[in-house]
Parts: sequence; structure tokens; C-alpha cells
Amino acid sequence: MLHIYNTMSAKKELFKPVSDGNIKMYVCGVTVYDLCHIGHARSAVAFDVVRRGLEWLGMSVTYVKNFTDIDDKIINKSNATGRPWQEITAEYIQKHNEDMDRIGVLRPSHAPLATQYIKEMVEFCEKLITGRRAYESNGDIYYRVSSFNSYGKLSRRNADDLLAGARVDVNEQKENPLDFALWKAAKPNEPSWESPWGKGRPGWHIECSVMSEKILQSPIDIHGGGQDLIFPHHENEIAQSEATSGRNLAKYWMHNGFVNINKEKMSKSLGNFFTIRDILEDTDPETLRFFLLTTHYRQPLEFADSKLIEAESSLDRIYTFKDELANAIPSKKGANDTAAAEEIYEKFYKDYKNALEDDFNTPAMLAALFDAVRMGNTLLINKVTAPVLETLRTVCAKMFADVENVLFVAYKNSDDWYKSNLSIPEKELNTAIESRNAARKEKNFEGADRIRQELAAKGVELVDTPTGTRYRTKRQRTQILL
Repeated sequence: MLHIYNTMSAKKELFKPVSDGNIKMYVCGVTVYDLCHIGHARSAVAFDVVRRGLEWLGMSVTYVKNFTDIDDKIINKSNATGRPWQEITAEYIQKHNEDMDRIGVLRPSHAPLATQYIKEMVEFCEKLITGRRAYESNGDIYYRVSSFNSYGKLSRRNADDLLAGARVDVNEQKENPLDFALWKAAKPNEPSWESPWGKGRPGWHIECSVMSEKILQSPIDIHGGGQDLIFPHHENEIAQSEATSGRNLAKYWMHNGFVNINKEKMSKSLGNFFTIRDILEDTDPETLRFFLLTTHYRQPLEFADSKLIEAESSLDRIYTFKDELANAIPSKKGANDTAAAEEIYEKFYKDYKNALEDDFNTPAMLAALFDAVRMGNTLLINKVTAPVLETLRTVCAKMFADVENVLFVAYKNSDDWYKSNLSIPEKELNTAIESRNAARKEKNFEGADRIRQELAAKGVELVDTPTGTRYRTKRQRTQILL
């Protein structure tokens, strides 16, 4: 049975859907003014696994992830570059989607833009004002935090303590320093929309409340995002949403951990961040995704070149097994116990499913895969008969399908993996292999060895088999990020 760590209760809970028909899942998306960095990749992959895992367990999922397409950062970039804000957001939405496609993140069921829901946000504000949960001040609308008695229940922060620790607020328009903006009055040279309080634009926190309610309707099953969103963003969402609807916003709150670089939290303000595109210049997208899965989603993720190299090496072990399995030749005198092959999948499936149901424990899921690979390699090394080899190939196909469906790694065949890491044109490689084979045929072993060594220096290993020469590759890294 599936258990999920719920930030609201600070413990793992048995997952019981709001309704049996469909799982409703909302994850806060990015502000589209710049390229996505590895922190965005970490969150996207984590919740992609949650979505894929739920579906693998037989559930239907409606997955919503928004784009914040109006914000101070977007406006500042527009003013600094002289480009229309709509042009900037359209560019970075496209680049976001390209980056997510490359690392295997499925497109959400809905990807709403904040500016598509301005009318609904105005109506949301009006309802809060009517209920005395919000107030207008010089064209701005603020949420009255003191009106929501359970403010702080997600982050476990007491409103009085927050107020005592707050810096002196120079904004005299607010009744209380903790009150937050739902609607901002228009400033010169800013995009704005009509409202009962004059022209303006929405605040950040209101977006997700409105879009999740309009698309999914509360209570939703899962609301997710990075740990940095627990306070104030998700706390504010809860306050305004639950005050408006009278219902819980979400049943389960899930948050992924930070990405650390040199033991320090990655952030743009510190300048210690890497975009997804920076990393993929020299790293296979599958390797980056695999690396992101090696740490449980709730734990801090330590990023370094060495970690990417370890991930690539681990993937290479899997693809080497795939290669050996695909090219194995049965032995008439080999082991003839098909049950041994069947047991590999039985053990894998049990361990893999248990790990998934333990709060989407991806390191343990990968460990189940590596146990199966080790057992499969043992069978191949000891030689097997044709029936056992056929059974092993069948159960491994099922296993790799399970891995692809949830983790979305190790989904290529070995030839495609090696081609993706090839540092020279394939035509050039094939010519070199033909030249080496000709040299061997002529007993020019010195020339054949020279060709092998030249290819090895380029990351290509030749494997001579009874059926011909195959190759395996290791990526030739040219840049060091850290």
C-alpha cells in the first residue's frame, strides 16, 4: 500500500485518494523569465516520478503545473531589454518545455498561465473582501492574515512569532506586516488589467489558489513544490483558498529538498547555479535524470561533476548487462533452470514496488534494479541453455518496462546508449573497425592493436565476439562544472 510523507502532518501517511475516480495533483511551476536550472530539474523529475508511479499503480492522474507569466522579475527583464513581456514569457515557456522534454519529464495534463485567469483572480479577491478576509488600500488588495486562525499550520510557524520577528514594515497601506498582496495597483510602464479597484495585476500567491480551484476543485489529492515554497507561498495559498472555499485545499502536501553545491544551498542570488542547458552540454540527459533519482526527493541533493560521472558509470553497468543479454549465445551444457530467471523478476518486482510505495523511494527502486542486474549477470557468466536465456530475456524486458514507466531510465537498447556517447562519427568508427578486422585477417596484429588503442583514447572499447566485433563507449567529458 502506498504511503506518502505529508508535510502537513510531518509523517508518512497511507495514501487514500479523495475519490476513487481520479487523482488530482497540482505542482507549482516556474516563473518564466530565464532558463531552468538544476533545481527546477530536480523538482520536475521528482513529481514526474510521483505522477508516473501513481499511474503505474493503476490510478488515473490529472496533473496541473502552472507557469507564472507575470511577475516583478519578468517586468524588470522587459524594462531592461526593451522586449515585450509577452515575448519574454513565450520564449522561456518554449525553452522550459524543450528542457523538460530532454530529461524525460511528461507534459502535464494542464499547463495554465497566470494571465489566463485574471478575471477569476479578481472574483477571488472580491469574495475575500466580502467575507472580510481581505481589504483594499490605495488600489492594492491585501489578505488579512489575522482572519485565518490556523495560519502557519503547514510550516508550523506561529503568527505571533512571525509578527515579533518581522522587520519594520514601511508599507503603511497594510494593517499588519504579515498581510500579503492579492492584487497590486498598476505602476507606470507595467502591464495591467482592469479591476473594481483600478488597473493592476495579481500578486504571486493568488495564482495557484485560483488555477487549482478552477481546474481541479478542492480538495485536491496532492499539492507539491520545493521546500522553499512551504512558507510563505503554500502557507498563503492555504489561508486564502480555505477561507474562500471552506474546504481543505489539499489532502497531501509534498515538497522536494534543495540542491546543494559545495554544501551550500544553490540560489541565483549566490550565483552558484547551473542551468539544465549548461549541464547537458557535456552530459547525456538520461544521465542527469538518473543522477536526480539517486537521492530521495525529500533529502538535499549534492551536485558535483563527480556525481554525474558516478551516475553515468551506473547507467553504463546497466547497458553493459543489456548488451551482454542481447548478444548472449546459449550453451547446450549450461544451466537449465528457468526458475532461477523467473525469480529475478519476482524479487525485483516485490522490492521495486515496495520502494515506490514507501514515499517514492527512488534510491531503493534503483537498488532493486541493480540487484536484478547482478543476478542476471551471474546467470550469463555461468552459461545458460536456450530456454533459460529466452526466459531471462522475457523477464528482463518486463523489468525494464517497469523501470521505464516510472523512473524513465535504462529505456534505450544498448546500441542506442553507446551511440549517444560516441565522440566520433559512426561512419569513421565503422571504417576503423573494418580496417582493424582486415589487419587481423592479414595477421598484422601490431596494426590491429594500434587501431584499438586509438579508439580507446576516444572512449570506444571494441568487443570481439564469435558473431563479430561490437563496440561500447564512454562519454568524453570536455567541461568541468565544479
